[in-house]
Amino acid sequence: VLRSLGIPTRVITNFNSAHDRNINLSIDKYIDISGKTLHLTEDSVWNFHVWNESWFIRRDLGSFYDGWQVLDATPQERSKGIYQCGPASTRAIKEGDVNLDYDSSFVFAAVNADYVTWIRYSNKRKERIYSDTRKIGKFISTKAVGTNSRVDVTANYKYPEVKDISFKISYSQYKNSLMDDRKILVTAM
Repeated sequence: VLRSLGIPTRVITNFNSAHDRNINLSIDKYIDISGKTLHLTEDSVWNFHVWNESWFIRRDLGSFYDGWQVLDATPQERSKGIYQCGPASTRAIKEGDVNLDYDSSFVFAAVNADYVTWIRYSNKRKERIYSDTRKIGKFISTKAVGTNSRVDVTANYKYPEVKDISFKISYSQYKNSLMDDRKILVTAM
């Protein structure tokens, strides 16, 4: 419908799409001390989820948020009392502006939530044992214009994941760096 009105629109697919029911920006998995999964949350991770993007000028949010906007025609949650999702600015999602209207926090979690595993010892005590910051929001894609090729639009939704960098430092370098109250400073780019 939007294309027939002359509004640029495209279909987006998000792989490992988070469904954050309690809007805490994480997908929480609980286990007991024996490792058995406890079903204490309605959070989930879907293999993929599909929505639309349309190109809008955002006078309501300011020109910083102009551009592609997420519109989900199959929302699973109520937003402001009705089943709707969007238009959420992809720029807001990338920048982590989750307090804006139009479901930016829900879409942010869909592409960028942390996957957190907790051991639940009792009703009052739990411990975070694992957090995966890379699992959610993979290969966010659309179809190329005029071909059946995939276009990766992940960079429109999130900054590149930080890569682990391993390095070795000799004991003598380490020992010398601690002399005279000096500290080791390592910067990785």
